[in-house]
Amino acid sequence: MRVDAHHHMWDLAVRDQPWTAEPGLAETLHRTFTLDDLKPLTAAAGIEASVLVQTITVAEETPEFLVLAEASPLVRAVTGWTDLTEPGIADALQSLKESPGGRWLKGIRHQVQGEPDPEWLIRDDVLRGLKAVGEAGLVYELLTLPNQLPAAVKAVAALPGTSFVLDHCSKPPITTGELEPWATRLRALASRPNVTCKLSGLVTEASEDWTTEDLRPYVDVVLEAFGPDRVMFGSDWPVCLLHATYAQVVEATEELTEELSVAERDAVWGGTAARVYGITPGL
Repeated sequence: MRVDAHHHMWDLAVRDQPWTAEPGLAETLHRTFTLDDLKPLTAAAGIEASVLVQTITVAEETPEFLVLAEASPLVRAVTGWTDLTEPGIADALQSLKESPGGRWLKGIRHQVQGEPDPEWLIRDDVLRGLKAVGEAGLVYELLTLPNQLPAAVKAVAALPGTSFVLDHCSKPPITTGELEPWATRLRALASRPNVTCKLSGLVTEASEDWTTEDLRPYVDVVLEAFGPDRVMFGSDWPVCLLHATYAQVVEATEELTEELSVAERDAVWGGTAARVYGITPGL
């Protein structure tokens, strides 16, 4: 079973996505992207299941995504958003799990990359929230920049009972070609057994005229650090459209993983995501 472990959707008729209107993004992203737009792309790539990930820190979005997943044979997991720092986070998570389509809630995410404090993840109120996520049986997705990885390492180490997923390999500086200090920090995070990594979002960290070889050093570090059984493919559609089509992201990932064994490729292309998000074929 092939799984796209990271994509988004939004409907500007329901609510605006202000970030998509920023310079350099608006021409490509400031429009509605729906399941009907995605389905032909996943079908062409042989993708059978997907993980729909939150896009904005608005509480109403997550219930909408859960209802969408309930009606879709493609979306088999939702990573939503709720305020980690709220004292009542455990009740909020339980409410989401009991809402229509709540069985598809598998993770929580916050755009930590936008937090000015590089140690936001290890604030007492945040750690309390991250613990509640784990106690609710959900994964927590780390959307971080390289300078936030040291705090991510501390948070993951402090909460061995919570499963973490690193989004977009923590956005390495592909345009500059530099590996350090990103690589060392990533390896430190990968040394913790309760964290996995999405092979996603790399094309938008590269230049517009990127090649597969531009991505290869970073992908090699990720695969070596985590091992294929803790790595999963994600398209990051439609954000990937800034620099690549869905098909181009799939093609590049296939090329970058072609030297793995069959079992290792199966893990990257679906096995890891199925295990982490509890995705069962046919359900």
